[in-house]
Amino acid sequence: MNAGNRAVWLAGAALAVAVVALIVALTAAAGGDSPPAAAGSASKAPASASAPAARSSAPEEPSALATGPIPTGEDPAATPRATATGSAGVSADAVTCPAATVEVTDAASLEDALDEAAPGDVIHLADGSYEDRFTAKTAGTADRPIWVCGGPGAVIDAGDIKGGYAFHLDGADHWRLVGFTVRNGQKGVMADQVEHAVIQGLTVERIGDEAIHLRDFSSDNVVRDNTIRDTGLRKPKFGEGVYIGTAESNWCTVTRCKPDNSDRNVVSGNHISAVTAEAVDIKEGTTGGVLTRNTFDGSALSGSHNDSWVDVKGNGWTVSFNTGRHSTEDGFQTHEILDGWGKDNTFRGNTAHVDGSGYGFHFTPDDNGNKLTCDNKATGATKGLANTDCAG
Repeated sequence: MNAGNRAVWLAGAALAVAVVALIVALTAAAGGDSPPAAAGSASKAPASASAPAARSSAPEEPSALATGPIPTGEDPAATPRATATGSAGVSADAVTCPAATVEVTDAASLEDALDEAAPGDVIHLADGSYEDRFTAKTAGTADRPIWVCGGPGAVIDAGDIKGGYAFHLDGADHWRLVGFTVRNGQKGVMADQVEHAVIQGLTVERIGDEAIHLRDFSSDNVVRDNTIRDTGLRKPKFGEGVYIGTAESNWCTVTRCKPDNSDRNVVSGNHISAVTAEAVDIKEGTTGGVLTRNTFDGSALSGSHNDSWVDVKGNGWTVSFNTGRHSTEDGFQTHEILDGWGKDNTFRGNTAHVDGSGYGFHFTPDDNGNKLTCDNKATGATKGLANTDCAG
């Protein structure tokens, strides 16, 4: 090819490239540069205006959790991720502790390990007594959570039921507390501003007030397979087993006068007994959680307002396949503490052996959008199954 022909050829090629570039640019301007969304995907919902802007509410992917799925809301034979309100959901799978990276044998070494914790650390508690109150403040990540693992013989003993938290997750996202015992604190395990944590297989006992509490915008957490007992030793009216959110009367103390949007938490497979207040208390301000496959024994309920195993004051919760025994009045309740709350909750497949003066299921008010399916059962309830008709 001579020089003249080469110049003509190069000019033609340049023109073709320019035409292609123009077509691509016009297509991108029309919005054609984004591939179609995968089937079933959804755009990310905006963060709640009342939650701190720095806190993400994106759910954790199940790859960060190990095996052992449990049913979380629909069919007791199914094993889906929890999708109580149509959100992307939270994995409720059981976790399995990896090999330890840090071994601790006493309170001082545990405190050091918590202070120095970094994403991916696996802190193993040897059997023995850890006599102190402990706090974790470092966040893990979705692919590198921080673990504290031990057997029931590893006992965190806070030493005083009249003050303090035995184990405090304080802004510590992506932690895994697995297998050990917590006792003798005013509160057992407290989570403040925590996301994507798992509290699993603990024994929480001999507690002054509530055993496990998720509050201050703590969302997308899993509380499962724990044994909770002997609460309310300081003040019986505060002796809940699992407490989600914050009462409206305390919003200005805990959540800067905003509703405590501790949302999409999963409470599953726990055995709760000898508690002086509700086994599970779900506060106004919380939305979209799942309460499933737990067992409750209300023999120690202290009466007054503590007259049921479960009290739902939040919105859009799924309460499914739980079993309760012995209550002073009702089995399961809802309440509208504030306008717009205590509504649109679904009760499915629960069994209430009440042995009390009230209902199996008592909705207050009875027309607040709460749904009771006809596969719920009640025995020993003086007033019958419910104060509302079942459907479906």
